[in-house]
Amino acid sequence: MNSPWIRRALTAVLLAVLVICGLLLYQLYQRSVSDTPAGEALIGGPFELTDQNGNTVTDQSFKGRLMLIYFGFTYCPDACPTALGVMSAALDKLDVAADRVAPILITVDPERDTPEVLKEYVGAFHPRMVGLTGTREQIAQAAKAYRVFYQKAPGATSDEYLMDHTLLIYLMDADGKYVAHFGPDATPDQVAAEIRKHL
Repeated sequence: MNSPWIRRALTAVLLAVLVICGLLLYQLYQRSVSDTPAGEALIGGPFELTDQNGNTVTDQSFKGRLMLIYFGFTYCPDACPTALGVMSAALDKLDVAADRVAPILITVDPERDTPEVLKEYVGAFHPRMVGLTGTREQIAQAAKAYRVFYQKAPGATSDEYLMDHTLLIYLMDADGKYVAHFGPDATPDQVAAEIRKHL
């Protein structure tokens, strides 16, 4: 086993394996970015939903404005009211510039969150807040586009239940492309400051 010939042969085989593995990894990388511009997050996409007034809206309905999007539900006891409160306060800090931002709640509980329920709920937070609902399939498609997780909480009954869901607020630019997100600890000042960068 100490023969120079054997050592050279093993080294050559090892190098060949490394080169092949490198080429395979490079091909996988190229495939993963081929449809996506460099540095662009795979968050966001087309949706067709119903607003709190019963009108059909799509992502194109908000084109030309920034979108501040949160996925939640009206029966949420704490996280959703907190997030919508932060969004509303951030809009107030923007003053007239807030007209260029669409604050949106997309429900993850379409069975209970009808347009009528959403209208009363979002109206309590901000007069410009938009509430969106739809069929289960429409909500699932929108959530998938935004990489949002949601499900009924374990042990939920058919009438009374909570929803587990992603707790992020997304900021999308005027073309509907992702620019930033905010976690549960975000403040209105932080959200407003980030929005100003993209107005």
